[in-house]
Amino acid sequence: MTAFTLADLETIVARRAAASPEESWTARLAASGMEKAAKKLGEEAVETVIAAMGGNKTEITGESADLLFHLLVVLKMSDVPLADVMAELERRTGQSGIAEKASRAAD
Repeated sequence: MTAFTLADLETIVARRAAASPEESWTARLAASGMEKAAKKLGEEAVETVIAAMGGNKTEITGESADLLFHLLVVLKMSDVPLADVMAELERRTGQSGIAEKASRAAD
């Protein structure tokens, strides 16, 4: 098992986003704006779904890695720390998914 975490990836994304777009794919993506980054995130989500439907673990793993990476780029561009997302996930674990979803529908 690896000790690499999403927090580690968040740090790498932040560092690379601050680099020159000529040197970093992450910087190039960030420089292209939120619309492009969000579109890329959506593409990766679809590719992950397709991989999951195909059942190939290697493809699911690779597409999931792409999805997480691009999600962290969008979070960085939105100035939303991963810790905020993790805190929201932690908050939601205090109730069942059915109850949590119902509480969102009431808002």
